[in-house]
Amino acid sequence: MPALNYKHLRYFWVVAKSGGVARAAEQLHLSPQAISGQLGELEDMLGVELFHRAGRGLELSDAGRRILGYAEEIFSLGDELLTVASDQSVRKSLPFAIGIADSVPKSVAYRLVEPALHLSDPVRLTCREGRLAALLAELAVHRLDLVIADRPMPTNLNVRGYSHLLGESDLTVFGAPHLLETLSGDFPGLLNGAPFLMPGEDVAIRPRLEQWLEGQRLHPHIVGEFDDSALLKAFGQAGAGLFVAPSSLTGYVCDQFRVKAVGRIEAINEQIYAITTERRLTHPAIIAISQVARNEVFAGTRQGVLPGDTERVDSVKPRRVPRKRSATRSVL
Repeated sequence: MPALNYKHLRYFWVVAKSGGVARAAEQLHLSPQAISGQLGELEDMLGVELFHRAGRGLELSDAGRRILGYAEEIFSLGDELLTVASDQSVRKSLPFAIGIADSVPKSVAYRLVEPALHLSDPVRLTCREGRLAALLAELAVHRLDLVIADRPMPTNLNVRGYSHLLGESDLTVFGAPHLLETLSGDFPGLLNGAPFLMPGEDVAIRPRLEQWLEGQRLHPHIVGEFDDSALLKAFGQAGAGLFVAPSSLTGYVCDQFRVKAVGRIEAINEQIYAITTERRLTHPAIIAISQVARNEVFAGTRQGVLPGDTERVDSVKPRRVPRKRSATRSVL
């Protein structure tokens, strides 16, 4: 397999960033013909077309966009290398790319990830949010070091990895003060007919919450469904409806969104997992996340980030791990 010609790659990068061969030629002090020739050699070596003609200009092909992402990383590291070489006092940042499933409460994600920025060795943090399946695909090709999710890795995905339980908390129902003034009765009966903001279908606690309401013979008026927990809480703050959040965050939710706790649903636990490609956690930032989960965010609840306490998910031979319900609940 031929070695990558980094000079050709840099010419491609400059053309893509500048928007055309003529502008790149001015920046590189070369003729447009020379750059076009070098781009042709790079395309022949890679076996893909990097640009398409768009009128009198060029636009990146799908393959070109993918390769540009790698080129950005390569030349960014090159610039960092020059900085470190010229200033020995500069310490190299440890890259840490994390994916956060959009069903994970943003307040939980922040409290888990923020301590990674205060390690003795500096960390360059990259956070991506999205659907769990897409994030796990990024994890599989090592573009992410960790995915934080509200469920273990699904067994129907062609991805190998390990699910580490960070902690769990039961739920509390919250509401804006002016909304609560319109409701009567005690909890949980006051939920019957009350406006309610339901987590979206991709949120792991959704079916358990529906089952609990049905079991209690409660029928709140569902006024909205939200995949994004921050948006749900914003509507809850405005008084659009009651909503649930982890009991371990009661103080934070009440202070941040100016709402009041209505009652606690101890029958439902929301779980948060760290999904990695390694059985034992070794990245300093991931270790910091597991420690803050155990000691702060989910203090007093079941933890799952100790060696051996992992759930391996093998897409070829899936194995179901029975849930253990904690007897200890998180503290309000």
